[in-house]
Amino acid sequence: MNKTKSKEILGILRTVIPNPVCELNFETPFQLICAVLLSAQTTDKRVNIVTKELFETYPTPEALMKADYAEVYRIISSVGLAKTKARNLIGLARQIHEVYHDEVPQKYEALVSLPGVGRKTANVVQAVGFGIPAMPVDTHLHRMAIRLGYIDSNQSVVEAEEAYRKYIPKEEWIDAHHLFLLFGRYYCKASNPSCKDCQLEKYCKFN
Repeated sequence: MNKTKSKEILGILRTVIPNPVCELNFETPFQLICAVLLSAQTTDKRVNIVTKELFETYPTPEALMKADYAEVYRIISSVGLAKTKARNLIGLARQIHEVYHDEVPQKYEALVSLPGVGRKTANVVQAVGFGIPAMPVDTHLHRMAIRLGYIDSNQSVVEAEEAYRKYIPKEEWIDAHHLFLLFGRYYCKASNPSCKDCQLEKYCKFN
């Protein structure tokens, strides 16, 4: 990979996905961090279904931290790892209320200190919630990084993030994240990717 090739790839992605935005429904940074936490091993569509009731029932960190675990679990039970996520949601809400006075922190180190918040979630909250340049890498972006030659097949998610940050200008990280994610979600799928009409075929190592 080099910066010229990466620029060409992003240019093509922008023609395929003209409106690269987050598909999770949220109105506040607190709702966003809850939604991203829930999205692990779960589709955004499913998350949007459960967060409708979750956010109506528990609109603030204080409300959610006081929630009954069984009730939170009931609401989110259709998502993957629901038992763990229910505990993390309540713990996250408590820490945001008690330590950060109901304001989701913006600094990476503070975000990853919250229950259930890892590298990807922290980067998404920074990028989508606060407009801070970050390059969140999930399974879609990791797969795209391998197929398009940003990294080798044996390299990790963290190495993919480092490669994207190296070859993509910082001011484009947020849009690039959405472009790669949405292309991976709808076109360059893990199984049965749409290779026949793919505009990135000449860059792809999949075949």
